Amino acid sequence: MSDAPAPPLQSAGFRWLLLYRICTLLSYQIVAVAVGWHIYELTRDPLALGLVGLAEVVPYFCIAPFSGYLVDHLPRRKLGAAACVLLAVNAGVLALLAAGVIPSHGTWAIYLAVAVGGIGRSFLGPVYNALFARVLKREQFSRGAGMGSVVFQAGLVLGPATGGVLVGALGNPLTFAVGTGFALLAAATLLAMPVSEPALVQQRGPIFASIAEGARFVAGNQIMLGAMALDMFSVLLGGAVSMLPAFIKDILHAGPEALGILRAAPAIGSIAVALWLTRHPLRRHAGRVLLLAVASFGLCTIAFALSRHLWLSAALLVAYGACDGVSVVLRSTIMQLVTPDAMRGRVSSINGIFISSSNELGAFYDGVMARLLGLVPAMIVGGFVTLGVVATTARLAPRLRRLDLRELQ
Repeated sequence: MSDAPAPPLQSAGFRWLLLYRICTLLSYQIVAVAVGWHIYELTRDPLALGLVGLAEVVPYFCIAPFSGYLVDHLPRRKLGAAACVLLAVNAGVLALLAAGVIPSHGTWAIYLAVAVGGIGRSFLGPVYNALFARVLKREQFSRGAGMGSVVFQAGLVLGPATGGVLVGALGNPLTFAVGTGFALLAAATLLAMPVSEPALVQQRGPIFASIAEGARFVAGNQIMLGAMALDMFSVLLGGAVSMLPAFIKDILHAGPEALGILRAAPAIGSIAVALWLTRHPLRRHAGRVLLLAVASFGLCTIAFALSRHLWLSAALLVAYGACDGVSVVLRSTIMQLVTPDAMRGRVSSINGIFISSSNELGAFYDGVMARLLGLVPAMIVGGFVTLGVVATTARLAPRLRRLDLRELQ
């Protein structure tokens, strides 16, 4: 008889959890495409695109440590549903602004609405990761992380593609309205999910001491900290996705449909990798594979900056996404395997801060660098900096470099 664990999809709770995840991703990604296009239409300034990321990440950073604490101490599904309602409010206000129902001079009201979405997003990751460990057994974590990554990347494919088509066909207001609908569906999915939550009987320590306990746990684990830092600095300094509206308009001279294609391309690569890793989980030499993947991520960024053809650019972004997908699956697996259940919310919120640093702060950094150096030189510099990050991490985190996931089982 085989001792292989049951497939994660046999768990009804896990299936509902994946539905919640893809609904939140579709809502966020559709709104992100529409916001980026709308802002660039209004300003024609790449720095304004970077400010979208900054408007989201500042409230995210302020709330994330507390969201992790709350997820560890309060009903997780209710917190997640409330966060989804905030996403719906964000998208609804943007729809009214784009339609002119709410008058606005300049872009400040758009950035304010995006900030509300940032508060909501700070709860989504901790809720997902805490519920993940409630609906799956430990021996299912590796395959479950791969499936979660497939769904995550599917949302990154469908969301931008849908957003680009909707903006081109229906305009910004209706695109934002669709994002509102997906956020509300995600809230309903969480409330209907069959899952047992831990009894709320544990004694609560002081909130700041509890948050600090989670931070010390992450800081004391070289493998987890190294994987998070590698992802954060590589995407922070070497990402290309946030500047796509400017790149498409000014370099490729294409329209919003091309934005949907290029925003979806990295996720296509990530889905392919995640599907492979679901069937063939990485165990031996996982650290070396991770470092090689992030180095390849930097090389893809450089090649994309030099491309002048839409479909070549799309192919390079597929490879870019495949490299990033390795990092996503490995980081998720490591976090689930080493984190105690009572700390999952706080550790996940710290992980979310790393991710948001790499994405939203990366968008701001990309906008500043594009303003200072020009769009293409900024991307090339970022790619080379990523290669330097990989070399530094390999030297400073030898346990990550020698990582074998079998040691964490």
